[in-house]
Amino acid sequence: MHNRPIWIDDSVEAPLYKADIAGGALMLPESRRVARLLIDGVGKEEWRRKIEQENILQKRSPSTAIRQANLIRSRLQSTNSELWQLIAEGPSTVAMQALFAAAIEHSPLLADFLPVVRARFRVLHFDLPRRVWIDYVERCHDVDPRMPQWEISTIDKLGDSAFRILHEVGFLTGGRRNLLRPVGIDPSIIKNLKTWHHDRALERIRVSA
Repeated sequence: MHNRPIWIDDSVEAPLYKADIAGGALMLPESRRVARLLIDGVGKEEWRRKIEQENILQKRSPSTAIRQANLIRSRLQSTNSELWQLIAEGPSTVAMQALFAAAIEHSPLLADFLPVVRARFRVLHFDLPRRVWIDYVERCHDVDPRMPQWEISTIDKLGDSAFRILHEVGFLTGGRRNLLRPVGIDPSIIKNLKTWHHDRALERIRVSA
């Protein structure tokens, strides 16, 4: 049974599940640059100059740069400055896991999918068919009736992002079969999540545990 998340607030009309992973996967190079801006505490005008004029994310259009920068900033601001430091300066594996934690904190849609993936590890089903994602999204409506009725094209796009995130962190091999593989989470990430009480990310990030 898909349990109702403990963080859902029935007094708030906004839906719990949103299309908040459709804008891209973890985007490590871009996230390193955004993390540095947050660490430096840049103001609104400096942010705009860096993203739109200097194009530090190296995007083809200002609209793409703005959209991706805003998504990354929202993800990072759901965590803490010490995690930003790991993202900005840590080894790529550690930085990617830190971004994964931020994405979990930011997106209940992604966070609630991870126990589904973990269940496949536990019953030794070492593949992740796309149907698993589609079935999961359908069950999300039972958890939160306020959730939008997405077109199948939107569900597929969100699935692309979710699967790519799992691939980037190492839990999926990619390719036609999308085979699952275990990944150990770096102790520095676990310590950070415990220290800053990011309980959702702490509980969900060890997907293969």
